[in-house]
Amino acid sequence: MESLLIQYFPILIFLGIAIAFSLIFVGAAMLIAKQRPDSEKLSAYECGFEAFEDSRHQFDVRFYLVAILFIIFDLEIAFLFPWAVSLGEIGLYGFWSMMIFLGVLTVGFVYEWNKGALEWE
Repeated sequence: MESLLIQYFPILIFLGIAIAFSLIFVGAAMLIAKQRPDSEKLSAYECGFEAFEDSRHQFDVRFYLVAILFIIFDLEIAFLFPWAVSLGEIGLYGFWSMMIFLGVLTVGFVYEWNKGALEWE
């Protein structure tokens, strides 16, 4: 049991160093930085709209479009890591399958770019 716990000792050291550095950097930032909050800095900011308006205020659909596009492309790009890890095992078939997937992703991205969905105006 003791030899099993010794294997985790480097992780414990790493976590201790990470927590110490985090506390040092946050503390230094609080001590060194100028603390001059004003009403603009203290106000809540959500989605580019004022936080305290009428609850029936219509939102701009462009915000949702950009958010949905980000989620779609972000999730699709998340497939690249497991693919890269297992590329040696899946061989040439896996490589070309991912190239087709990335091609479809690129065509979709170019289509959205040409339609102006990524422009905020």
